[in-house]
Amino acid sequence: MSFKPSRPKPSGPRPSGPRPGGPGGRQMNRNIAAPEHRINEFIRVPEIRLVGDNLEEISAAVGQTVEAAIYPTFKALKWAEEMALDLVEISPNAEPPVCRITDYNKFLYQKKKKEKELKANAAKVELKEIRFGPETGEHDFEFKLRHAKNFLTEGNKVKAYVQFKGRAIVFKDRGELLLLRFMKELEELGVAEQLPKLEGKRMMVILSPKKGTKK
Repeated sequence: MSFKPSRPKPSGPRPSGPRPGGPGGRQMNRNIAAPEHRINEFIRVPEIRLVGDNLEEISAAVGQTVEAAIYPTFKALKWAEEMALDLVEISPNAEPPVCRITDYNKFLYQKKKKEKELKANAAKVELKEIRFGPETGEHDFEFKLRHAKNFLTEGNKVKAYVQFKGRAIVFKDRGELLLLRFMKELEELGVAEQLPKLEGKRMMVILSPKKGTKK
């Protein structure tokens, strides 16, 4: 029987840190964020549709007319390289994918800036309540109607209801007529989500502002 000589162990302390190719290295790769869009050599389809507001500038730089049209991907990549810019895929699900030649970092900055502006301009819709009684008088009705107009003009929804107490439920027809009149007065500003309905001792209707109502 033959014996293989054992390999001598290296002297000194074991080096700290992850071994090459070990789990530590793979974990570092997982932490690298993927780009939001496919760009440059990561666009691997044979052809793309090129768009953008800088096509005249591209035409002057590459010495030929470049229009919004379908081109071989390698040609668009060459143009982007000549201009020291990036070919960015902006609509991957189109057929073929839609791309533009631009500075990718600038493209991302403008995109995020626009999203931030849209978010800041988006108004929060609130539900405003207006309460009536079955015996609401004309003056009180007009007063609450003005409030409802203001709410709808501001882009809010309006929940109007008639509260019946005790035996007043026998006057539910009056409550329905009152709400129908309320809807009629506001038809230029809001649209009812449904006709007035009775829930327990409360008859109500919800109106949403019409598009273009908000000032």
